[in-house]
Amino acid sequence: MTTKPSVLRADARRNRERILEAAVRAFSEKGPDVAIDAIAKAAGVGSATLYRHFPTREALVEAAYRNELARVCDSATKLLADHAPDRAIRLWMDGFIDYVAAKQGMADALRAAVASGADPFAETLDRLGTALDSLLHAGAEAGLLRPHIDPLDVGFSLAGVALITSAPDQRERAGRLLDLLLDGLRYGADRPASSS
Repeated sequence: MTTKPSVLRADARRNRERILEAAVRAFSEKGPDVAIDAIAKAAGVGSATLYRHFPTREALVEAAYRNELARVCDSATKLLADHAPDRAIRLWMDGFIDYVAAKQGMADALRAAVASGADPFAETLDRLGTALDSLLHAGAEAGLLRPHIDPLDVGFSLAGVALITSAPDQRERAGRLLDLLLDGLRYGADRPASSS
């Protein structure tokens, strides 16, 4: 009898994930006015299931954005467990580019949510800064990256790369720019940090 509720909870989590993935695609491709029923259908759930998780359009937009943010931020720990820190941060940078692309695709839906009083961006800088700090710290500890790098400086650099290479045909250029950024993070890793 106790196993049934946990199965339902796992099923509910899967439904929620499918809804959020479908919402990101729908808002990115069709804009903020996409029919909620169409999102439910794309997720393979009924409208009632979607509304049970997200009672308003704004709640769905906010949750979809925060899910993308969590996906990129939470990946730092797994990447560090599976790769050397310099490789982990480079892979994380690719994920960040994907996150920005999803955010740009949802821009109109996010603006509509903000106009209605939602604040999907409340945790963004803190979460990204924490993820980057863990990657940079691990790289510095391993002697692979320069120490004392401000994670927000790296975050803003990544955002710049993402913005100027936002077109799908620019992904190769984005990769080259990320490689250059990583080279800059490596430069002088074996030397003491400058006091300036």
